[in-house]
Amino acid sequence: MDVEELIIIAYLSRKKRKIKKRYWIHPLFLERHSKGLFQTYFKDIRAFPDRFLNYTRMSVQSFDNLLEKIRNSINGIDTPMRACIKPEEKLVITLRYLATGCSLMELSHNYRIGHTTVRDIIHEVCMAIWENMRQSSFPELNEERWLEIANGFNENANYPNCVGAIDGKHIRVIKPSDSGSLYYNYKNYFSIVLLAVCDADYKFTYIDVGAYGKCSDSSIYKKSILYQKLVNKDLQIPEKRPISNNGVPMPYVIVGDEAFGLCENLMRPYGGRSLTAEKRIFNYRLSRARRYIECTFGILANKWRIFHRPLDVRQELAIAIVQACCVLHNYVRERDGYRFQDTLYVPPELEITGGPANRGSRSSASYRDLFADYFINANPLEWQNRYALE
Repeated sequence: MDVEELIIIAYLSRKKRKIKKRYWIHPLFLERHSKGLFQTYFKDIRAFPDRFLNYTRMSVQSFDNLLEKIRNSINGIDTPMRACIKPEEKLVITLRYLATGCSLMELSHNYRIGHTTVRDIIHEVCMAIWENMRQSSFPELNEERWLEIANGFNENANYPNCVGAIDGKHIRVIKPSDSGSLYYNYKNYFSIVLLAVCDADYKFTYIDVGAYGKCSDSSIYKKSILYQKLVNKDLQIPEKRPISNNGVPMPYVIVGDEAFGLCENLMRPYGGRSLTAEKRIFNYRLSRARRYIECTFGILANKWRIFHRPLDVRQELAIAIVQACCVLHNYVRERDGYRFQDTLYVPPELEITGGPANRGSRSSASYRDLFADYFINANPLEWQNRYALE
């Protein structure tokens, strides 16, 4: 017996035999059409709009509209062996999973569907939501849309020429198998990162989801498509315009925290502790605009409570869940508004990212100084009363 035959025998001896299934369909699941939660509860709850909103996190009209948008992507085919699960039931299962953060096994028992089938349904629906609705939820930003966002920040945050607030969040995940330290971040837990920009209506205008591990906000930002387009001037951001009577044209900017590098179209706070009154006022005004992205993350996590615990799914499904939730966040907020209860608690599973920041160029630093000068001179009595300036 030669070496090659020995290798083949060793391989066959180690190869796992296929385990024969005990049931083609488990007896409990055979009664899904009569005793499953979709048949016994969901069809009744549609008659009570307030309960339906709590159950699915959206109104009946929004649910039906969403179903029509993704129906063709999640519609199955009946076979002589079994009937497929209807798109409406697939969507309900996915929304309950995202809204409550319950386990896949719990959904399996409640809806009398196999555990792996539930997982595949959630992945299928999340991908369908992302593919069919991302264009409408995150439309391409043009000059008109940038001006509309800037007007919102000027009215609500008193920050002129601001076209968005940017931040990154670590979303906890259970360590994926064979991943090493890929998902292990500097906060000493496993996560994927959501980098996002929002407007003054707490809606996302840009998102990027990935396994960045130990990368800081600045590093993730520089790897993103947003940064490349910003550098190449492909975002159609309006031309500079004056914000005060001195007539100096000022750029339209995105505001971020200390983790981001200062540049012409991205403002960050002044660093250090011994700051002048002018710099402290600038940091205060910038934080008023930047808080919108923090609040947006909080609203996202409190409506879709899957983020209240670590995601115990594969990488592909985890990314699909985050993308789908961001789409649903914009979709529901635009159609149904918001509930005060969704703003009360920020879970620890959504942690702010951080890391060292890069120094800005001399021109960008001068623009920041001009913003600071504008803020302190716009209404000096206000700041004298607020800070008791010497």
